[in-house]
Amino acid sequence: PESVYDALVQGVRDNISHVHRYYELRRRTLGLDKLELYDKYVPIVTGELEKYSFEEGFELVKKGVAGLGEAYISDLQKAVDQRWIDVYENPGKRSGAYSTGFYATYPYVLLNYQGNYDSVSTLAHELGHSMHSYLSGKNQPPQYSGYSIFLAEIASTVNEMLLVNHLLDTTTDPKQRAFLINEQLDTLTGTIYRQTMFAEFEYLTHKAVEEGQALTHESLCAMYSELNQYYHGAAYQENDRSPAEWSRIPHFYRPFYVFQYATGMSAAIVFANRIRKEGSGAAEKYLGFLKSGSKDYPLDVLKEAGLDMTDPNVVKQALDVYGQLVDELETLL
Repeated sequence: PESVYDALVQGVRDNISHVHRYYELRRRTLGLDKLELYDKYVPIVTGELEKYSFEEGFELVKKGVAGLGEAYISDLQKAVDQRWIDVYENPGKRSGAYSTGFYATYPYVLLNYQGNYDSVSTLAHELGHSMHSYLSGKNQPPQYSGYSIFLAEIASTVNEMLLVNHLLDTTTDPKQRAFLINEQLDTLTGTIYRQTMFAEFEYLTHKAVEEGQALTHESLCAMYSELNQYYHGAAYQENDRSPAEWSRIPHFYRPFYVFQYATGMSAAIVFANRIRKEGSGAAEKYLGFLKSGSKDYPLDVLKEAGLDMTDPNVVKQALDVYGQLVDELETLL
């Protein structure tokens, strides 16, 4: 419903100062007078965490999600014991990482495991999808065992958040903490702030058509440029080409799709933060979500788990976590 869209945009706009602070920190660290779009993708913390064998990476994921309880860990272990995962690169193998679930059997996971932190995070992500499919299949009849795209990325991202929370809780080395936080901030910036900016752009374009206005290259660039400057703040400056970035975003040809990245990430951060702080009670509510499949409408499934996505406060809670990460990175740099 429109109320979810509106709550997302309001929640992000009410907390826009956090990302402005991050862009200002990025500008200072890179020694630039102003940031341009491409400067957002330069790492501001060099280095990497240690390398992990697949077995070590899987054990690290299990430690990250330990707060979900012994039954969850026992089911997760089946991914290795029952050989759900195609782990390594092979000639002719498809790139990337995917998980697909089937009601009558277990999920299957495709990886191209490299042994770095990104590979471990990807493993956590795909196993989040797998466990969502597995638990929904175990607890729902076939017709309700699937779930909508609005819910799909929540389970995968909760696992990522729990993993990075575990690492931040156990890592004291300042360089490693800075690396983790920089990685996390870039992920959250791209998934919440950037996708919400895209969602606003979509809304404005459709509104213009409804009001009888013609959509031209110039009018679309003007809309996009205004949003760019608002979302990036005083540290940023437009160049001649950045207003036309909208033209290379393929998701705009799937109307009103991108906002679900931002709602999913916001929900995942709040779930993971509650599990981290409140323990088993929050974990049980989240596990109830994983077991629900599509037994009810997506918003009602989330409400039963304690999240009302029509309330901007969910986004605020997620972006409060973002702001805390900016605070720490400022002290580390």
